[in-house]
Amino acid sequence: MHTEPLDNGRFVLVDDTCTFGTDAVLLSEFARAHTATRVCDLGTGCGILPLLWHTKEHAPAVDAVELSAHAAALARASVEQNGLFTHITVWEQDWCSLSLPHGAYDLVTCNPPYFAVGSGKVCPDPDRRLARHETSTTLTDITAAAYRLLKNGGRFCLCHRPERMADVLRALQDGGFAPARLQLVHARADKAPFLLLCEAVKGGTNRLSVLPPHILESR
Repeated sequence: MHTEPLDNGRFVLVDDTCTFGTDAVLLSEFARAHTATRVCDLGTGCGILPLLWHTKEHAPAVDAVELSAHAAALARASVEQNGLFTHITVWEQDWCSLSLPHGAYDLVTCNPPYFAVGSGKVCPDPDRRLARHETSTTLTDITAAAYRLLKNGGRFCLCHRPERMADVLRALQDGGFAPARLQLVHARADKAPFLLLCEAVKGGTNRLSVLPPHILESR
């Protein structure tokens, strides 16, 4: 286990099986959590999204949900060592049977498993497999959990692989959401996108805004 420094003196604890990448950092910015009062982060992993939000002013109260006992313990340790236990609560729960209050959140976020069952290389480590593959949950399950948690008009922000865009949009619309913002992320302008960022509104109208591509590096 070791620490990864964040801004303003914050840090996150990670290890070989539970860490974070660019996807989570981009989702934390895209979600605009500072505009919300109460947020739920589904599949929080090491707790990176809540911790990133709390490097800035006007951070919301966050309930961070994680199925893996190991990842939940790591996230809880980061929260406690950063002195944020009154602002971030880590819950070790299954998304399909959450005890959190329904209709109570302004924003729900999720960096979900990217690979459907039967696709992608299956990782032998159970925690990594849980984070990468839809072995215990699906897009439909995630969308249903977000719908239950959000207020009417609340926002659901998630990231995913661009090749699963149709699956993401279908799951959102079937689950009672209206896709509102969509952005593709490219490592460079001459490269295909590697990430899809999407925001949907519970009970919203179908007015999707496609944002300009986010290019990480210029040549």
